[in-house]
Amino acid sequence: MEGGNNPSLQLQQLPLATVPVSVQPHTEPFSYKENLIGALLAIFGHLVSSIALNLQKYSHIRLAGSKDPRAYFKTKTWWCGFLLLVLGELGVFSSYAFAPLSLIVPLSAVSVIASAIIGIIFIKEKWKPKEFLRRYVLSFVGCGLAVVGTYLLVTFGPNSHEKMTAENITRHLVSWPFLLYMLVEIIVFCLLLYFYKEKNANYIVVILLLVALLGSMTVVTVKAVAGMLVVSIRGNLQLDSPIFYIMLVCMIATAVYQATFLAQASQLYDSAQIASVGYILSTAAAISAGATFYLDFTGEDVLHICMFALGCLVAFLGVFLITRNRKKPVPFEPYISMDAMPGMQNMHDKGIAVQPDLKASFSYGALENNDNMPEIYTPATLPIVQEQHGSKGVSAPPYRVLEHSKKE
Repeated sequence: MEGGNNPSLQLQQLPLATVPVSVQPHTEPFSYKENLIGALLAIFGHLVSSIALNLQKYSHIRLAGSKDPRAYFKTKTWWCGFLLLVLGELGVFSSYAFAPLSLIVPLSAVSVIASAIIGIIFIKEKWKPKEFLRRYVLSFVGCGLAVVGTYLLVTFGPNSHEKMTAENITRHLVSWPFLLYMLVEIIVFCLLLYFYKEKNANYIVVILLLVALLGSMTVVTVKAVAGMLVVSIRGNLQLDSPIFYIMLVCMIATAVYQATFLAQASQLYDSAQIASVGYILSTAAAISAGATFYLDFTGEDVLHICMFALGCLVAFLGVFLITRNRKKPVPFEPYISMDAMPGMQNMHDKGIAVQPDLKASFSYGALENNDNMPEIYTPATLPIVQEQHGSKGVSAPPYRVLEHSKKE
């Protein structure tokens, strides 16, 4: 009878579903910890990747400015940059498995900040303090804004965490919000591709919108693949599911086509414009895809969403200011100045006239062969009239140049 009044025995007799279990206090710190791990991995990966790309660029420049006959892939500096690049990409890839997609994608601004700082530190030009501040004030302001935006992103980022199992990914893949989003994205992509290929609309916004739409699918599949790999490492094998290989193939295909459009954009526009416009469009498209596919902002209050959006806008403005201050490359001019030719100045000093040959090219220093130009482009000749002089002792020029009258 006494044992029947024991509360612990009564609790054991209740069904399992009626036992009250509170996990909310443990969920929030765990979610914040995973967000912090993912954000730190993304920041580390982008920082290391930026250093690696600058090392490889330094290797190319050093070889181009020297008489070293070695190829770039035979130098230690290039291989060091390559290994750092692989390490950085692995860090960014693994960050998708811990933090929400909408939090990881905007952190790519760290690579722009790092590139700007490295460019300022290792600058080779001679400068004065006043010129330095006047020239790089936009870069400093942009770096400050990008840092503030990154802090707001990490602080007010979404806390939605879900195990990336094959069942959950399949459920998200066939959900009506994502199917509607995919339908709209496919229609927009086909329209942009039609105008780009058929109407020759080679605008930077059109090309980078194609890149952004492909990139949104790339990051969705990257998070799925990385999440299933982490779940498999923890003991729950997901690699035997067909959805893993479907996501893997989509990830590789979209990444390849994305790189193709980026290469075409780099041939038409400056890298600074591509970096700023591409970051804004790709981040906006990726956040929309993450909110639709993984439901990143489900359960978030309005204040957190507004502060997260403010962080994105501040980061966008910072990246725009950083890339706006970059020096534009000087276009190649296909001609050679006459003054730069060896010995030409001495010839002019001695009074020797340099007369172009009528059968030669149209202009000096032209890279194209203009021998087959029409006759209207040939240099005009002056009419020559021979004169007979009666006096044999007086020397006269063998020709006389006729002057055109005003009536003519």
